[in-house]
Amino acid sequence: MKIAPDDGGLKAARILAVDDEAANLSLVERAFRREGFQQIATFLDARDALSDFAARPPDLVLLDLMMPGVDGYELLESFRRLTSEADYLPILVLTADSTMNARLRALSLGANDVLLKPYDLAELLMRSWVLLDTRRRFRAVTFL
Repeated sequence: MKIAPDDGGLKAARILAVDDEAANLSLVERAFRREGFQQIATFLDARDALSDFAARPPDLVLLDLMMPGVDGYELLESFRRLTSEADYLPILVLTADSTMNARLRALSLGANDVLLKPYDLAELLMRSWVLLDTRRRFRAVTFL
């Protein structure tokens, strides 16, 4: 069953997903491809994700917080530094850390939403859809 509305413009969006668990990335990639998204870049290593982000900014970031080395908080700060204040880049945090502190910290660092693991794929897809649609509308109004 398809979850996301049939909108080729939004399905052309580039999605960057970062998680240190390959199974999580595979699940996300399969779910988005099943919905018709084709540009999904997945990264196990935060440093590789940051390099990719700098070279080719995405339309949506899906970000795990608890990763070895460079964690999701550091990566979130880096993504925000590399994003113009005049642009709207949605970042959806996907985390198993259910503490209020983790959610508040992620939101204060610039995350647009937080979804706790294990999450429902339909909810992930719809929240992503809403964030992508908001980006499109923001860009239409600001002529980016």
